Amino acid sequence: MSIAPLTPILTATWDAPRSWKLDTYRSANGYAGATRALRMPAAQVIDEVKASGLRGRGGAGFPTGTKWSFVPAAPGQPKYLVVNCDESEPGTCKDMPLLMASPHLVVEGAIIAGYAIGAHRVFIYIRGEVVHVLRRVQQAVAEAYQAGLLGPRTMGVEYPLDITVHAGAGAYICGEETALLDSLEGRRGQPRSRPPFPAVAGLYGQPTVVNNCETIASLPAILARGAAWYAQFGTEQSKGATIYSLSGHVRFPGQFEAPFGTTARTLLELAGGIREGHKLKFFTPGGSSTPLFTEEQLDVPLSYEAVADAGSMLGTKALQFFDETTSVLRTTRRWMEFYAAESCGKCTPCREGSWWLRQLVARLEEGRGKEGDVERILDICGNVSGKTFCPLADGFVAMVTSAVRQFRSEFEAGYRRPASELFPYERSAVFKSATSAVASRTTRGGEAR
Repeated sequence: MSIAPLTPILTATWDAPRSWKLDTYRSANGYAGATRALRMPAAQVIDEVKASGLRGRGGAGFPTGTKWSFVPAAPGQPKYLVVNCDESEPGTCKDMPLLMASPHLVVEGAIIAGYAIGAHRVFIYIRGEVVHVLRRVQQAVAEAYQAGLLGPRTMGVEYPLDITVHAGAGAYICGEETALLDSLEGRRGQPRSRPPFPAVAGLYGQPTVVNNCETIASLPAILARGAAWYAQFGTEQSKGATIYSLSGHVRFPGQFEAPFGTTARTLLELAGGIREGHKLKFFTPGGSSTPLFTEEQLDVPLSYEAVADAGSMLGTKALQFFDETTSVLRTTRRWMEFYAAESCGKCTPCREGSWWLRQLVARLEEGRGKEGDVERILDICGNVSGKTFCPLADGFVAMVTSAVRQFRSEFEAGYRRPASELFPYERSAVFKSATSAVASRTTRGGEAR
């Protein structure tokens, strides 16, 4: 298996002029994968995706071809493909730049996946707040229709396929596939109990496949260049390449496409390292809902299996780096405020547990903690984990418990002093505010000039 520093596949044309336009995309061999797929039997397309080792890029990492094979082969029965672009977890920012720079990757991938599972209707579900991304994808779909790539004859083949771009209403929970399906049907987005699974009874009660945006975008290269070519990258169990999002206290934050198995240390070096004069304190390997890593885990290969063996999850590959100026109480509180606000409230452990965790962490951060609060936090986590319909609660529990395990002394310091005294927040700011910048120019030695 090859572990190269960078492997531009999805990001290969991001720097091209007007990369989002159909002509630009076609000049870079665009729609070659769909052309090949439509000449193959649908079952052979599924086999090709299985052989490539492609796993879902939304966080769970389930084998894509295997997921497709769960759809019953019932001729005449409506089937649906839903592309999940409801990216909204703190620190996760790979799908939106992908859609902005290369929307036709997703359109072509949707043609391949729709044909493979026998679906004639595709829904691309995009977070409603990102209006610029929504319009970019709508324009790409319109271009595809005008060019005859979609419609009654898909790319000139007797296979009708239509794509609808749908704007969500801004609920993080709709990133969960069954909540997304409820939202598409016009209901409040809440997770469903399973079984039945979407492959059997999904959108409108019909067989449905829900795939992440990056998963769908990976298909054109696999079909154009072959499964063996794609499988040469990555590791034995995590094949191919993916987009890692680096943010926080790094010199050059951004998106880095590299094979699975690349280490956080390598990516950190590509991003210029931690900002000058500081050192790493902790980082998230897969987004804010994954257990924290410290400097000791910088050399853990970033693959699904290796990160799991090290005690965390690869998740959405959102690596947020924090230096020694950061209060872990503050980051935990900020993340818990997000998850408490985004809990749909359907499951009592999640609804009540997130509220109480937010209150307790806030009390500790403000230096008003009471003896035993840390134990109360762990007790609540134990009563929430594994007791809900969807993984939202499991995610914030994993984050909180890992923060306590790694930095318990900081939590216990909240019995006596506010975190802002131990870790002045202006020191951890990435950007200076306009007010502080003006103040630094107009004062000397504490006195106004």
